[in-house]
Amino acid sequence: MARGRYPHQNLLRQWSDADEQAVRRALDATGTTDLAARPVDALSGGQRQRVWVAMVLAQDTDLLLLDEPTTFLDVAHQVELMELFARLNAEGRTLVAVLHDLNHAARYASHIIAMRDGHIVAEGTPGDVITSERVHEVFGLANVVIPDPVTGGPLVVPLRGSAPARSRS
Repeated sequence: MARGRYPHQNLLRQWSDADEQAVRRALDATGTTDLAARPVDALSGGQRQRVWVAMVLAQDTDLLLLDEPTTFLDVAHQVELMELFARLNAEGRTLVAVLHDLNHAARYASHIIAMRDGHIVAEGTPGDVITSERVHEVFGLANVVIPDPVTGGPLVVPLRGSAPARSRS
């Protein structure tokens, strides 16, 4: 966890109270205080993911770049983390995240860029980008997009038996 504070230290400035406070805030925010003393390689995949997020938060930057931050997490921890990111954004931090979970992206993002094969297919608000046609275009998945009963934004519902065929390599 303390590794997240390395950018704030140098030969003349070592560990400080500000570093300790930043780490404590990050541990509290991610619910990982009880994991602080454990080596990262002794943690489960989900615990490890939450600790990595805590380390990023400990850096105390205005911009967070996140690549699949909910990977390995159970659904409750996924939502908890996405809610944390929403709070951080509301407090003024900019978050850029790669998400393959379209429903998380639709619920929590204010701007979405949809890509296929390294090219931008569409960008804009969740309602503009996440449409049934676009989900089919990008993922080859038959689906319906309905209003999310909580937010009113788009909610992707895959149609049964419609998973795209994947080649086995």
